[in-house]
Amino acid sequence: MKPRNSTQISEFLLLGLSEDPELQPLIYGLFLSMYLVTVLGNLLIILATISDSHLHTPMYFLLSNLSFVDICFTSTTVPKMLVNIQTQSKTITYTGCITQMYFFILFVGLDFFLLTVMAYDRFVAICHPLHYKVVMNHQLCVLLVLMCWILSVLNSLLQSLMVSWLSFCTHVEIPHFFCELNQVVLLACSDTFANDMVMYFAALLLACCPLTGILYSYSKIVSSILAISSAQGRYKAFSTCASHLSVVSLFYGTSLGVYLSSAVTQNSRCSAITSVMYCVVTPMLNPFIYSLRNKDIKRALRRYL
Repeated sequence: MKPRNSTQISEFLLLGLSEDPELQPLIYGLFLSMYLVTVLGNLLIILATISDSHLHTPMYFLLSNLSFVDICFTSTTVPKMLVNIQTQSKTITYTGCITQMYFFILFVGLDFFLLTVMAYDRFVAICHPLHYKVVMNHQLCVLLVLMCWILSVLNSLLQSLMVSWLSFCTHVEIPHFFCELNQVVLLACSDTFANDMVMYFAALLLACCPLTGILYSYSKIVSSILAISSAQGRYKAFSTCASHLSVVSLFYGTSLGVYLSSAVTQNSRCSAITSVMYCVVTPMLNPFIYSLRNKDIKRALRRYL
């Protein structure tokens, strides 16, 4: 396929969550608060894992990477939305839209892959505890994270390049608060068959394959926990993966719920509102889920603060 950048527009319009002027200050304050809590909470998790030598383990190494990705994930969409509300402008440049789309797809993919790697870490820790330090060594952890980045970058680059080959004519209003891939493709006035095929393949790669790996890991984990004779031992084993299971349920539940509901209702504005759950709310809740249920994190945070 040869690039055919015959785009006739220089900017898009982000319609946001609501066009009611009276709601704009409320939306601005709410999203600013959630963004600050997200950045602060995830930053504290990263600093705690770095500063406390007891947390220099594979589980917390992966957790700190997830926190970094969540900060970047939220920073991709929310600041531009806040600037548009503050300046009472809905515009985003064509280049800015493609760039925002690239980083959004990148960090969504990283979230999916990192949650899968964390599930594998818990699988080895519970099902093969005697071999845990040998299997989950530092080199393997770095290699797994590097593979997550490579796959996510390649997918994001492909998706963005496919969009950059599309032609856009007059209708440039995006019924969303950021440049969401599907909404941008729907605005194209050229053939989008190849884009649709790539999106379906990417959805299979980013959602179904990691989810299958997570479900397989937890099926083995549950079997191992049930085989433990003492109730205290079962509780201790389950507590080591309860936080991760909560985050997986929240992220997959909200993200899949958004796209399934949008496919059923075909309501773009409703999809934009519900996407706030996995774009903003989930990254904000992750630090609380991990810190409130984790004595090591709470002890490290107390030492750091």
